[in-house]
Order: sequence, then structure tokens, then C-alpha cells
Amino acid sequence: MTDVLIVGGGIMGLWAAVKAVRSGISVHLVERERIGAGASGGLLGALMPHMPDRWNAKKQFQYEALVSLESEIARLEAETGLSAGYRRCGRIMPLPKPHLRDIALRHEQEALTNWNQQDRSFFWNVMECPQISGWPADEFTASGIVFDTLAARVSPRLLLAVLKAWLGRQQNVILDEGCDAVDIDPQTGRACLSNGLTVSFGACLLANGVGAFDVLDRLNGGSLKQPIGVPVKGQAALLDAKVDPTWPVIFHDGLYIIPHEDGRVAVGSTSEERFDDPVSIDDQLDGLITRARRFAPCLELAPVVERWAGLRPKAIGRDPIAGRHPEHEKLVVLGGGFKISFGIAHRLAEGVVAGIAGGAETLPSSFTVAHHLALQG
Repeated sequence: MTDVLIVGGGIMGLWAAVKAVRSGISVHLVERERIGAGASGGLLGALMPHMPDRWNAKKQFQYEALVSLESEIARLEAETGLSAGYRRCGRIMPLPKPHLRDIALRHEQEALTNWNQQDRSFFWNVMECPQISGWPADEFTASGIVFDTLAARVSPRLLLAVLKAWLGRQQNVILDEGCDAVDIDPQTGRACLSNGLTVSFGACLLANGVGAFDVLDRLNGGSLKQPIGVPVKGQAALLDAKVDPTWPVIFHDGLYIIPHEDGRVAVGSTSEERFDDPVSIDDQLDGLITRARRFAPCLELAPVVERWAGLRPKAIGRDPIAGRHPEHEKLVVLGGGFKISFGIAHRLAEGVVAGIAGGAETLPSSFTVAHHLALQG
């Protein structure tokens, strides 16, 4: 008998395991392949805030998560002696046209209020030009740039390694890689595993990315009009550019250019809702690399050392899906973060683990399973 069976060894499942162990809850985590085999094992690691305008509960939740993640990672690094490659480096957004500058100036004022909380202040600075020549290229900054001081980045794989190492040192934790939950019965609190074992659980937490959507839709008997979530394919690349790791992320119109601590630069990503092969690489990634080299000429001769593709879970309505299933008391969901998962996973996990422990889940109402089921019709 385990207090919580966690299905999935990506960023959501690992943070849930950490938060559960710290709450005195025993954990059995199963991962079908290996830790980080899915979308969490990618290259980008962008930790980007929403725009500071039209403030709401979701933006407040993400803001608090992005602020607190710095100390959360520092604690894990201190306890493991490992680095997650985290840095609050900021983000540059080029303003190629005058109307974009007008919008950015409004956001600059809104950030003075909405990003000034909890004794921390972050800024959405509208500037004439970047402080680093050619980062980005002048042709994209005719109306200036935005420099956002809240944004950060982390190495996805290093953070997963830190979380795994921390869990490996704890009692009351079982990490089963190469093992899946092939049949979950939330009514009886039992799951059959692919290794032939049957596990009894107090709660089963689905954190297995797009796989969680299939489980939820099966529980609904296929009676709803549309799936509770869909996979979105992303492609990214890693360039051996040897840039200064303190440089900010560049973001423009879906393109991320992210310097990492080892001087290499991640570039991504596509967002493909239609695809034939979830892990194939094609000319869409080549197009992104070409765009990145135009935005950042110092990447022109940098060799591509890795190309990656994977499926990211996007829940219906775009908000993450987290918390207890309203019709299955022992079933908890944690996923659907799409592009913002790494920035909020620790806070989502904290909320759902609080519910498992008998407290309040403390999550925005638009994140709940009930809300997503209602959107399905």
C-alpha cells in the first residue's frame, strides 16, 4: 500500500513526489520509459511570464510560481550538490514596428503594479536598443526592445536530474523506471503495473503528459464532445555557440533563443497539432534555426549538436489541469501545462499534494478537473 501512486516521471510527477515526501506521504512513482523521456526532457527550459496586463488568478498564480522557483531550486541544489542550470537572465522581445512599442509602453506601466509584490519587484522595460550588440540584430529593433526582468531559464534535463537525485536519497519513495500503470481502478484504489505487480493506493496522481488525457477520456466513457486535451508536437535544437550564459533569452513570435549555463543555445519551438510522427525532425525545425541565426548573427556558424522532438500536453481551454477528479475521489490529475509547465509545476504539485493530504488544493478555479470537464461539453 502506498499513499500516492504517481504515474509519470516528468517535471510534474517529480515535483509532486518531492512535495508529497516533504508532507510525509509515501510515494510510488512509475515511469513507462525513463525519467524525462517525454516532453520534459527537451532542450528549452524557458521560464516566461504572461503579459502583465489584464491581471487575473492564473497570472497571479504563475507570477508567484516564477518568483518562488528560484529558492525552490536553490534548496534542492544545496541538498544534492547538483546544479539545475537555473538563472534569472531576463528576456528580450524585439519591437520591429511602432504600434508594438505603444503596446509595450502600456505593459511597462502595468508591470509596475502587477510585478511589484511580496517585497520583490520586476520590470517590463521599454528600451531603445539592447545592451548587447547584435543580441538581437538591429533589423528587428527599429522601434526598440522590451527587457523583462522576471523571466528566467533552467536546463530541463539538469533539473530533472536534481529532482531524481533528491528523491533517491529519501525514504518512503519507490522510483520505478521502465514500468507503467496499465490498468487503474480509482474506485478500488488498485493499479496493475506492467511488471506484473498490483499496487494499492490512497490516491493515484496522473502526471504522464498526454497519456493522462487518454485515461480521463476513457473514464468518461467517450461520452463528451471533445477530448480533454491534445498533444502538440514541438521541435527544438541545441547549438554549440559558446555565448555568455548571463545573456537574456530572446523571444519573438513563437521563436525562443535561450543561452544555457554551458554556453550552448537552445532554439525552438514548433507547435504542431497535426503530425504523422511525434518524434521526427523535419524542415520546420530548419526554418526555426534559420530564423534564430537572423535574429542572433553570432549563431550563424554555431554547429547544431542536437535536434529534438516530442509531444507537449495542451489541455482543453489552454489552462493546466490539476486537482482531484470530481467523480473519482482517489484520482488526481497534474498536467496540461503545455509551454509553461517548468515554471509552475512546483506550485501545481504543492496545491494537489495539499489536497491529497486532506487540505485545500489552493488552485485557480480554471485549473480544476471539473472546469475542464465542463469545457468538454
